[in-house]
Amino acid sequence: MKKIFIFAILCACFNTTANAAMRVDIYGPGQNIVNLALAAPVTAPQIEATGMGRDLQQLVEQNLSFLPFLHLTNPRSVLGGTVLAGHEPPNLDFKRFQLAGSDILVTCYWPNGDSGIKAVQLRAFETNTGGRLFGKEYPRVTSNDLPEVADRFCSDLLEALTGSGTFFRSTLAFTKKTGIMSANIWLVKPTGRDLRQITNIPGETLSPAWSPDGRFVVFSHINPKSHALGVWDSNSKKVQRIPFPGNVVIGPAFMPDNKVAVALSNGNYPVIFLLNHVFQKERILEQGNSINVSPTFDSAGTKMAFTSSRLGGPQIFLKDLGTGTVTRVSKNGTYNTEANLSPDGTLVVFSRMTDYGHRIFVQDMVTGVERQISFGPGSDEQPSFCADSYFIAFASTRRGGRGIYLTTRHGGEAKKVPTGGGPASFPRWSR
Repeated sequence: MKKIFIFAILCACFNTTANAAMRVDIYGPGQNIVNLALAAPVTAPQIEATGMGRDLQQLVEQNLSFLPFLHLTNPRSVLGGTVLAGHEPPNLDFKRFQLAGSDILVTCYWPNGDSGIKAVQLRAFETNTGGRLFGKEYPRVTSNDLPEVADRFCSDLLEALTGSGTFFRSTLAFTKKTGIMSANIWLVKPTGRDLRQITNIPGETLSPAWSPDGRFVVFSHINPKSHALGVWDSNSKKVQRIPFPGNVVIGPAFMPDNKVAVALSNGNYPVIFLLNHVFQKERILEQGNSINVSPTFDSAGTKMAFTSSRLGGPQIFLKDLGTGTVTRVSKNGTYNTEANLSPDGTLVVFSRMTDYGHRIFVQDMVTGVERQISFGPGSDEQPSFCADSYFIAFASTRRGGRGIYLTTRHGGEAKKVPTGGGPASFPRWSR
């Protein structure tokens, strides 16, 4: 675990002047674009930081490039340059950034230099009013801490603008395939950092899912002899393999109380069971004379989206777990699978087979509007929502090999997540 003590909020006076006037509605239609400028990092007035300051600047810029509603100002378009005589008013020249079209200015100040173990201060201002959105100091920062400093700052900036900073606090679990019947679970930040393998077991892992507390990742595991539920414990770093009679274990998912729901064989058709905290069958959540698989829940645990063949071909349904009412979600197409319910319970994202390959669609359960958010090329599958109900990760073959991509509930250009070599699939966000 990284050193939490190196991160601290500046004294109270640093934050009391915060101006929260600027907000970006990323959830409504027609989201607006915000133009953001990064002032050059400085160690003193007009003295640019060239060590850790430059490295941190690059990391922040890389992070912010993942936000589709944010446009970074080209430093060359700023008349007078981005090296400033100060890092906060009245020594900030907001005018030059306004002329460059910037709505927000971020400053970075290293009061004692930027080599060794030093403090850094980051602030964000509205260029129009000069009001501070927020500011943070990170004391005792080393070069190894820079990625985490960048993530924390960008998370706070995102939260100040949109109300949620979970994107930069999240980790994706996914499956990486290395051969026939050989695949394991890996973790990575959505920006591509902290890539690591967490399972190393014979056979093939599928459909990882995080527990709400972040401790466990469950997944389906297949070897030549049987199916099983796999459970990785982040505390012990060990994997437990739990077999069930019937040899079918499909698409596990966690409920808000850390219990697992999973489709298990029970006669002719898979049935969605709720398991208790020691992974034993507790009760049935959905069954019938059809295939019922791939449960997924909202953050309150009151709704469950799932795939069922009850109408012939696979379609997406939503169940109110309080009343038992089941509603059909996918009303177009003959082959809809891999549903994922947004944490706020308002949207269902799923994969549809089309004449051009699989594509990702979002069904708004409030307005009833369906929206296609991916258009290939290749096939786009296995979508999942971030905890903010805004970002969506999915697997795609659009560049040949299978990889992980990011888009949003509104669609737009997909950005690839760096996952190293090998086919990557089944992305799922930590909550």
